[in-house]
Amino acid sequence: MYEDVQKILVVRGIHSAKHNEIKLSHKLQQASVKVGSARTAAAKWVMHHASLEAYFHGAYFSGSTVGLPDDAELSAASDIDVVIVTTHAEPPLKLGKFIYDGILVEATYLSWNELASVDGVLASYHLAGSFRVDSIIADPTGQLRRLQTQVSRHFAERVWVRRRCENARQKIENALQAIDTSAPLHDLVTSWLFPTGVTTHVLLVAALRNPTVRLRYLAARDVLTEYGHADLYPDLLKLLGCAYLTPKRIEHHLAKLALVYDAAASAAKTPFFFSTDITATTRPIAIDGSRELIRAGNHREAVFWIVATFARCHKILAADAPPDLHRSFTPDFEAIIADLGITSTDSFIRRAEDVMQFLPKLWETTEAILFANSGIESELRISNAKKT
Repeated sequence: MYEDVQKILVVRGIHSAKHNEIKLSHKLQQASVKVGSARTAAAKWVMHHASLEAYFHGAYFSGSTVGLPDDAELSAASDIDVVIVTTHAEPPLKLGKFIYDGILVEATYLSWNELASVDGVLASYHLAGSFRVDSIIADPTGQLRRLQTQVSRHFAERVWVRRRCENARQKIENALQAIDTSAPLHDLVTSWLFPTGVTTHVLLVAALRNPTVRLRYLAARDVLTEYGHADLYPDLLKLLGCAYLTPKRIEHHLAKLALVYDAAASAAKTPFFFSTDITATTRPIAIDGSRELIRAGNHREAVFWIVATFARCHKILAADAPPDLHRSFTPDFEAIIADLGITSTDSFIRRAEDVMQFLPKLWETTEAILFANSGIESELRISNAKKT
């Protein structure tokens, strides 16, 4: 399936044309691409490939480009996100990132069952944002269009914005309470890191911003500054453990990440949902994109994705590399974790408790943003609009 795409996906078990991967990656890094051109390429892939599958039920754009004008620049450290809706209750494994017509596309599969309820989508902080504007690529049944019309109509209503904030908060609580201290270090780090990072998403959702993944801390800082709550931002960094790390130290960790990244990309065989995030093709996002943040003075904002990528590389090495090779990179991984203040298994539990204790303060700020956000429709405004 999708032979023209798969020939550059090393993680799918096709190991030829690695030189072409690097060339394509370098081309992406240098080329200036407009969002409109990226959308055109992604839509072409959908129509020429994804739409031919028997389970195809539609497709739409998602992620950070939703809402951007066609003439906006697409960063070399960004991709164009596409969701393929399927009729299967269990969709296929995420296809991930690949190059199509010179554009880095990330494709995810989602069952229609996840979208069948308008209220369910409105309450989901991961799903709702894609439908606040016309993001539909293909809609053979008309169901996606009807969903988008309803979601966009109610997206900014305070009751639904608050529900999505609650959804993000619940995700934090559920994940932190489920941490398994017997898991391998790379999985343990991930199980603590990602819910800790969702603290930024609670704020972004309240501000009607995209809950971005890699740049979540930078985006949250901007929101807190805009709404007059910049004093909360150091607390977010302390929870992550990077408040006092210097640019030099973080750049040191990035250099070590680049080494393990290349080793993991070369060794990868086992498919994981994040597999295409660790390839030569996507190196500019994880490595070059992090370096750009550091050199722009946003070194602490780069830490989240550096640590996340470290953990993912070690998961790949644990599965697919010789044990000696995996062990050779372990000290560098342990070093960045130690710099975050985590030196033992018990540290993860204490740090999870720190996040849980912070949630009431986070929620107080979230409510303040909800109240101050002029883009949110209050119950009174909705009632008056209905009367007129």
